[in-house]
Amino acid sequence: MSLPSPIKVRPAQNLIIVTIDGFRWQELFNGASDELISNEKYTSDTETMKTLYWSGEKEQRRRQLMPFFWSVIAKKGQVYGNRDYRNKVNVANLYAFSYPGYNEIFTGTTDLMVSSNKKRLNDNVNVLEYLNSKDEFAGRVAAFTSWDVFPFIFNEQRSGFPVNSGYEKVQDGYLSAGQQLVNEVQEGSVVHKGGTRYDQLTFLAAREYLEEHRPRVLMIGLGEGDEFAHAGRYDMYLQQANKADRLLAEIWHWVQSTPGYKDNTSIIITTDHGRGKNDAKWSSHHLFVKGSSQTWLAIMGPGVEPLGEVKEDQQLYLKEVAGVIAGLVGEEFEPGTKVTARR
Repeated sequence: MSLPSPIKVRPAQNLIIVTIDGFRWQELFNGASDELISNEKYTSDTETMKTLYWSGEKEQRRRQLMPFFWSVIAKKGQVYGNRDYRNKVNVANLYAFSYPGYNEIFTGTTDLMVSSNKKRLNDNVNVLEYLNSKDEFAGRVAAFTSWDVFPFIFNEQRSGFPVNSGYEKVQDGYLSAGQQLVNEVQEGSVVHKGGTRYDQLTFLAAREYLEEHRPRVLMIGLGEGDEFAHAGRYDMYLQQANKADRLLAEIWHWVQSTPGYKDNTSIIITTDHGRGKNDAKWSSHHLFVKGSSQTWLAIMGPGVEPLGEVKEDQQLYLKEVAGVIAGLVGEEFEPGTKVTARR
């Protein structure tokens, strides 16, 4: 079964895309896991974490973890992937880790050659590249991501839209005070932690760009939660999910209080892969870890029918998301679409 067209009224002029790397459907729909939040191996300060995120009621737990998501997005938009109701979203690619997942989300393909996280330029045309090639979107598409592989996933050299990733400086002809501050913090006082920038810095860089340049399509890729999960830090994994929710609330507040964006902007939120289902495997994900292919999807906007949490028996795949991204701004995108590079 394919994802039904979410647009029942009209497409919006603008779109915010947010990805939360490796965030499980289990926490999104059920809140904190009793087994993991109570296990000192994964949650060293169980008392504090339970005070923040634990309740005996599932719906209360998920609201404590992600209050904006469940108070606003789930009521005004559409949320897919609660497998307790047999509403399923999966990756269609074989590998169930990041590069193949993001390739699937943004290109609509499951290219067997995209089989690692290596910094290899992607041959597949992505939907953001496609939108940027159209006159009405040209120069008004941008991406800001914590993980430094995205310039390769989006093939920034070919795609032609800015992709600011990892600890890359924000580079414009004119830098706002906020953009200069982000650059200074990255250069001076932050200990770089591998290829993933702090999500807060990614968000601040994206928000400053939004305020200064007013793009029509902005992608924000959050990545810290996946890193904490791989490290076995369930406490910090929960903290990052809660932070992601606050960032969603902040960006939506800006949208709804800014002329030109207010009531004229959609948002789509998803993840690139799932994680292991059981307590011993929750921190891992790949082809041979059960649960790694299980994902979720949320959409909200002025033309999106407010279906809320969709509970019907249904099977969706991330490869459908690229078409939905285009549809939310009134365009159509098919995998393999040829794009003429802008000069």
